[in-house]
Amino acid sequence: MPRNIAKHHAETSSLARLGREVIELEAAAVAALAGRIDERFVRACQIVMACEGRVVVVGMGKSGHIGGKLAATLASTGTPAFFVHPGEASHGDLGMITPGDVVIAISNSGETAEILTILPLIKRMGTKLITMTGNPDSILALQADVNLDVGVEKEACPLNLAPTSSTTATLAMGDALAMALFQSRGFTQADFARSHPGGKLGRRLLLYVRDIMHTGGNIPVVTDDASLREALLQMTSKGLGMTGITDQSGRLVGIYTDGDLRRTLNRGIDVYGATIGEVMTRNPKTTRPDMLAAETVQLMRSLNISGLFVVDDDSRVLGALNMHDLLKAGVV
Repeated sequence: MPRNIAKHHAETSSLARLGREVIELEAAAVAALAGRIDERFVRACQIVMACEGRVVVVGMGKSGHIGGKLAATLASTGTPAFFVHPGEASHGDLGMITPGDVVIAISNSGETAEILTILPLIKRMGTKLITMTGNPDSILALQADVNLDVGVEKEACPLNLAPTSSTTATLAMGDALAMALFQSRGFTQADFARSHPGGKLGRRLLLYVRDIMHTGGNIPVVTDDASLREALLQMTSKGLGMTGITDQSGRLVGIYTDGDLRRTLNRGIDVYGATIGEVMTRNPKTTRPDMLAAETVQLMRSLNISGLFVVDDDSRVLGALNMHDLLKAGVV
């Protein structure tokens, strides 16, 4: 084997091995946390649950990045929270913290100078303090109302210097805290959606059929005594690939789609002489205006159809929609 190829294979093997070692070290660090979910963790949850203000997360450097993520996760799952940079806190931002808040301070060493600077002021206000540290004997840990131990045996960094395993463990402990609170509060899908109105998840949980459906003069519909030609003109002009058929009382009794037209032509039926009542599909599947759009997508997929009419309790047509409308709304 040529020397350059052998060198390439050796480098590839070494890189893969190093990558696996990092994953294994960080996985072990996270797994070790399970044994630390004890009465201190429960107490931390209780403190946050009893909080009358907001949760204020502080941390420097990499711990600050983890703190920002924790604050965002808490805020989106029912616990009002935000991140404050401890360096900025000592230059005016400390006013963002009030006695009714809970502070979560993150520091692997438990001796971060910027946090220790504001610690006396936090304690003086009577604000509850939860810490996440890698050293349970540190100043921060000892001053806390409760300390969550996120210490790791070894960083994944080959020099045991760069925060890697420790930040991963802290992230996991923060998620454990947030999700325990999430479930304890009875947070629902609707609550979650209200915190995420701009994303696809929010649209799936907040959009109803009534928000998307075509209404009024945009509904393709004819009566059951109309000609097939009239139904086709209605279907073409409204652009939904279907038309609804109602009886003389306005109740939906049938549907006619592009697929029905192909089947009509295959049967050799006179398109100009037939009535819609002769060729329509009777008793069509329908949806309701108060049904979630996401549920309607599932219904349409299960039935392998591309459009539905929206009816009330008396089967009177209120609207119509097709899969393109759902795609456009970002539900699919």
